[in-house]
Formats: sequence, C-alpha cells, structure tokens
Amino acid sequence: MSLNTILITGAAGFIGFHLSKRLLESGVQVVGYDNINSYYDPSLKYARLDILKEFQNFTFIKGDLANKEDVESVFTDYKPAIVVNLAAQAGVRYSIDNPQVYVDSNIIGFFNILEACRHHPVEHLVYASSSSVYGNQEKTPFSTSDDVSRPISLYAATKKSNELMAYTYSHLYGIPTTGLRFFTVYGPYGRPDMAYFSFTKKIIAGEPIQIFNNGDMYRDFTYVDDIVEGIMNLLEKPPAPDASGDRYKVYNIGNNKPEKLMYFIEVLERCIGKEAKKEFLPMQPGDVYQTYAEVDDLMRDFGFKPKTSIEEGLGKFVEWYRGSY
Repeated sequence: MSLNTILITGAAGFIGFHLSKRLLESGVQVVGYDNINSYYDPSLKYARLDILKEFQNFTFIKGDLANKEDVESVFTDYKPAIVVNLAAQAGVRYSIDNPQVYVDSNIIGFFNILEACRHHPVEHLVYASSSSVYGNQEKTPFSTSDDVSRPISLYAATKKSNELMAYTYSHLYGIPTTGLRFFTVYGPYGRPDMAYFSFTKKIIAGEPIQIFNNGDMYRDFTYVDDIVEGIMNLLEKPPAPDASGDRYKVYNIGNNKPEKLMYFIEVLERCIGKEAKKEFLPMQPGDVYQTYAEVDDLMRDFGFKPKTSIEEGLGKFVEWYRGSY
C-alpha cells in the first residue's frame, strides 16, 4: 500500500473505524472525517476514535459532509489521493420517520464529496452503497445487473441515488468511482441499532427480543473483517475505462450465503449461553424479506469473496461485547 493520504469519511463509524485501523496498521496516512451525530450513543464513536488516535499517521477532523466549505477545506488542506466515503445516515426504519437527515447526509453530503473530487482530482473514490437498493425482489441471488428502480425505503433510495450521481461524475469529469453494496455487516464495535447488537444486549439482560415477520426472514450476514478485506483489495485498483470510456463500477460485498433469521438467533443464543425470550411481530415497513449477494464480479476482478461463518463471527462479537459492556 502506497503512503499517499487516504480520506475516510465516517471514520468514527463502524466500518470506517475498522478500515481506518487496518490502513493505519499498514502505515498509510489516514485523514478521518466524521460529524459524530447522536443517531446512536456517541460514546461508542469516541471509543473507536480513541483507538485510532493512538496512531501517529491518523488525523481526525470533526465536520459535516452537508457543509460544502468544510468538505472543500479538507481536500485543500490534505490533498487525498484516495477517498472512501462511508459517512451516511444509516438505518431503514429511521428513514421512515426522519427523512430530512437522509437527504442532508446521503444526498447533499455525497454531492459535496463528488464536487470536491471534481475540483481536487483523486485516483479513486470508493463509496458505500447498500443491499437495500434491491428492495423486495424475489430473484436470488441479487446481482449488480438487476433492476433496482423500486427501493422501498428512503434510505435505499438515497443509496441508489449515490450510484447514479457517481456514474454521472465518472462520465462527465473522469472520476474513477467504485460503489460497494454492503450486505448486513456485523462484528465488534458494531452499530447498537442493528438487530444482532440489540439482541445480544437484551438476551444477556433477560429482556424479550422482537422478531419481525414471525422470524421468516433471510439475511446475508457479512462479518466486518471481510468487508474491510474487500475494500483493501480494490482501493488501489480503480476501474479501467469501459467501452464508453467511463471509469465506474458497482460490486456486491456479501457472504453469498443467506441465513434464516431464527438460525442466526439460535447461534447467538449458543454464543451467549442463554436462551432468548421471544416476541414475534409482523413485518415492519421498509424491511425486505431476504438479502442474498451474488459476488461473481468480486471473485473475477479481485479473487476475493467474504468467507467468515456466522458461528465464528458472532462468537467474536459476543466476546467483544462481554469485554466492553
């Protein structure tokens, strides 16, 4: 890995933290950017940052992507060679009640990143998309060639918008862009709003967990180290020009193995050593029935696919959780 500066937005977030740490350990200069919002407990974000700040090659800037001047100044001051945009307002259900924050962060914020990359040319812009863009389609596995024109949450719509915006900027201004559709990422230092985290907390506390669609759901759970490995593989390999001359790609990063939600809970119970009290509820608005990543493109272009089993991944998460809480 070359020692050029890499800008990681959302560096205090779950995936941003793990990627930053991996890059810092390999000697790369990392500039982390995050607004540390209160969507979930900021103390977890500060705990991640405390670990990153132990590295001399890490610089942290607190700022908001929706503030164009803030973003512009980071590019002017640090001249990143590669940008990884992981900052976003996450969460499907939250987007139903709080749509404005998704537009501010995921649309305006991403536009500001694209504009900065336009005026301060970069070698590669990598950005987070989501498996949510696939909506409730029945065809599996989900392929990047599938029609994704019917998102069923605003969160998903903003992620599809990011892909469209990235394509336009690649086409008009020659910015090499790679979008990554992440599939249900989990692991240590993860997001407390996600089911596996809240399930663990409630099972240990003896509180009932809420299981939607009566447990009849499938998810392609992907361990965070696999996500980081995938990003590392493609950072210095921006897309070559296609037949039209556009340097633009989108990949799935998922485990390529959907797990039934009830089996996932069963494994979690085994890792914790305690059975969960269960409350079964109907499907929630914005939720999808299943996710299932086809990763043939990832295998073909980078010789890589995620491989961590949920037994191993959940074991590592529970071990971290017990040590931290």
